Amino acid sequence: MPGPGEYRADSTEGITRVEDLPRAKVAKQSRNYRKRPCPKCGRSCYRNTTVLRTLRDVGDLVSGRPREIHLTYSQHYCSKCRRYFNADTSDLAPPKSHYTHRVIALAVRVVVEDGLPYRAASWHLWRDHRVFVPYATIQNWVEAGGKKGAGAHGPRLPGLGVG
Repeated sequence: MPGPGEYRADSTEGITRVEDLPRAKVAKQSRNYRKRPCPKCGRSCYRNTTVLRTLRDVGDLVSGRPREIHLTYSQHYCSKCRRYFNADTSDLAPPKSHYTHRVIALAVRVVVEDGLPYRAASWHLWRDHRVFVPYATIQNWVEAGGKKGAGAHGPRLPGLGVG
């Protein structure tokens, strides 16, 4: 393994298709519970079904491969409120996101603090952290202040210089 400051050629340089990138290392996590309290009424509710969600995380630099988290979580049904709810996974990623909080924070930091353009930031994330994020996705995160779902008129993080 090369030491600090030694040049090591990137084995993925020149690859133009996402399908040709190295396969991800899979880490399995579970938030599968038999019973959870209803967030609205507090009643203990049984599991209705389980769901698998795939999250992209900062990659493994030693092996040079990206990392995926296969998260299994439970969905519950409250018969009193007549509503479905999921086990809490907000510690790993925002709702409906394909990327972890670490990836989002890293991407926003690379653009805002380092001043890289979106395309260069996308390449930087792949080259140095082995996580592939399309540059348009990074642009959406930066314009939303790093928060998913904030929208064009949503809250901004102070000092980002956008909005």
